Amino acid sequence: MNQSDGRQPDTGKTVDLNADMGESFGPWNMGDDSALLDVVVSANIACGFHAGEPDVMAQTMALARDNGVGIGAHPGFPDLQGFGRRKMQMSPASLGNMVRYQLGAARGMATALGTEVRHLKLHGALSNMACVDHAMARACYEAALEVDPAIIIMVLAATAMEEVVRDLGCNWCGEIFADRAYNDDATLVDRSLPGAVIHDPAVAGPRILKMVEEGAIITESGKRIPTAIDTICLHGDTPSAVALARAVRQSLTAGGVEVRQFAGRRG
Repeated sequence: MNQSDGRQPDTGKTVDLNADMGESFGPWNMGDDSALLDVVVSANIACGFHAGEPDVMAQTMALARDNGVGIGAHPGFPDLQGFGRRKMQMSPASLGNMVRYQLGAARGMATALGTEVRHLKLHGALSNMACVDHAMARACYEAALEVDPAIIIMVLAATAMEEVVRDLGCNWCGEIFADRAYNDDATLVDRSLPGAVIHDPAVAGPRILKMVEEGAIITESGKRIPTAIDTICLHGDTPSAVALARAVRQSLTAGGVEVRQFAGRRG
């Protein structure tokens, strides 16, 4: 880096930043979506099952559209009280219908607002279960692809989810988390355990830059898991979400990593 002219190093690396949002419900507010949309380039918008409702979905999609942020459907279990973080047992057929229903709602709202849903990301317990259960991931993703064969499936990198989308040959992108700790099998540390959620922006920024530079997930034990890192998630429901998002973006930019929307990959 040339310190005299203030330019940042160019590593040739690019990455997307995404956040879960649209999770408010009527008068109950969850997160600062407007502020996050000034930082991220992709938004995963709740579809009404684990959080959100039609008015919130419309407002969030319109804000994302106006900010040039890519819109994604964020389906979860029908669990408003538990915020979609409680495990549920469902048949493959019911899982498929649940995803079709939520993706259909998101696509309908986006069309009415003159925009589109470009990606899909599973939420909460649905995602945690699917990242270790190939059949469950396949049921969800095949259902989404029946609705929109061109949709980009966002998967937890280096998990069963990635194996399934590679096998399906669909558009996909690999995601890591800025605010979550990792186990040695690339799954997320359970939220009930100490240190599972990272709240300190000063920790999150440098940590993520190192992962992107190495092209690997760095687990709690220090293990490196080489993987495709296309997008980085920042949860919108935590108190430090906006500060954390800004710190991650600033750290990436200072490290010469360009932040831009993912294009999707195959195979």
